Amino acid sequence: MYNNFSIHFKTTSLTKSRAKSLRSNLTPAENRFWNYVRAKKMAGLKFRRQHPIGNYIADFYCHRLRLVVEIDGNIHEDKDVKEYDKEREHQIKRLGLSVIRFTNADVLYNPAFVELTLMEFIETRRSVI
Repeated sequence: MYNNFSIHFKTTSLTKSRAKSLRSNLTPAENRFWNYVRAKKMAGLKFRRQHPIGNYIADFYCHRLRLVVEIDGNIHEDKDVKEYDKEREHQIKRLGLSVIRFTNADVLYNPAFVELTLMEFIETRRSVI
């Protein structure tokens, strides 16, 4: 099923360039999450970091699950940022992708919750892929 979809979603070269730059500057929470999932550590699934999707850059993306994982810092509590995130998530979901959001605190201080949430999603999704 998943192979029928491009992983690039009509991304511009500018967005690709920005994503590449962001890969070198992960936040501490993003770096911790990357260590959880890199090299297919999470259920044998490949995750990409700072992956361009159209005009957006997802913190993490698993093509096989069609899953975007966002790691949100305190800035995401701001009203304007919440509105932007809501629209961004809507556009991403229109592409047939799912979105899971974690806070920096979740990733840094409650990794069991993050792992459990991802594993539950993976098990649910595996039943349909």
